[in-house]
Amino acid sequence: MSSILIVTDAWHPQINGVVRSLERTAEELEEIGIRVEFLSPQAFKTLPCPTYPEIRLSLTHRGIVGRKIEEFGCEHLHIATEGPLGILAASVARKTGRPFTTSYHTRFPEYVSARLPIPLSWSYSWLRKFHNSASGCMVATRSLEQDLRDRGFQNLMRWSRGVDEQLFRPYEGSVLPADLPRPVFMYVGRVAIEKNIKAFLDLKLNGSKVVVGGGPQLEALRREYPDTHFTGSKVGEDLARHYSDADVFMFPSLTDTFGNVMLEALACGVPVAAYPVMGPLDVIGDTGAGVLSENLQEAAEAALDIPRDHCRMIAMNYTWAASARQFLDNCIAARDIYNGTLARAKAAE
Repeated sequence: MSSILIVTDAWHPQINGVVRSLERTAEELEEIGIRVEFLSPQAFKTLPCPTYPEIRLSLTHRGIVGRKIEEFGCEHLHIATEGPLGILAASVARKTGRPFTTSYHTRFPEYVSARLPIPLSWSYSWLRKFHNSASGCMVATRSLEQDLRDRGFQNLMRWSRGVDEQLFRPYEGSVLPADLPRPVFMYVGRVAIEKNIKAFLDLKLNGSKVVVGGGPQLEALRREYPDTHFTGSKVGEDLARHYSDADVFMFPSLTDTFGNVMLEALACGVPVAAYPVMGPLDVIGDTGAGVLSENLQEAAEAALDIPRDHCRMIAMNYTWAASARQFLDNCIAARDIYNGTLARAKAAE
């Protein structure tokens, strides 16, 4: 396989795990000679997503998406998201008989139910139909794979994640205000209701709480928690230095499928405190690089005793090169599955 087109509704200016994962995967694939192209909202007129204006919804139709897919001339089609572009691209692929893969990055039904009174069963029914129409659906962890299989999802393939160990590493010096009391408990990521950040901010912890990131809930939380230090969004080395300045990384989410930010924190030598749910169970588990507990305060306090060098050692088990190779192998396997399905259908005629 020499070329891949990735269709994604999640793209710049968004700063999240999906965008970072796709970018790093593409970089690693190009290093081994695979041409990777992206079809994203940047190619179309867009509207802001209701309640989440940072997400741009593409204004287009199937004919235009189909023409763009043909123009790229890539050997394999991967649909990364279930938004407007992903839906149209899947429709084009089914109509033209083109094999494609999808990936399940976000527990979309749980995110929707946090905002609207829509039953989980309705959302999962639609998602199951969408992903099962592909030759393969890539998932990041064993627990997510089992959860989706129990819900009737098929052709599931593992696609783990990586971390840039050169960028995310322990740094000398502090970037946080000098008068912030220690220890520092830090959250990094989108500031949105589905991230369950209030569960962290409501804790009675000695020291300081820091929130790094932007999102639709940012201003409301600033007003509600004036004693918390909100930095806004950070990128690159500035982001890595903020991680490194923390004593414990807080991951209060109950709905993430993986949590790239946990790997970034660990690579900076920062232990993790989280609930024992999908994502933390897979990344932290029994590694000793964090504490998982239904009592998040106890987890945060216990994590202070974890050696920082052990955290970085655990993070080094994840590389983007291995992640990209896994992604490529899945694309190749999906084409074999598609061709085998076609052969059996012809034989049955």
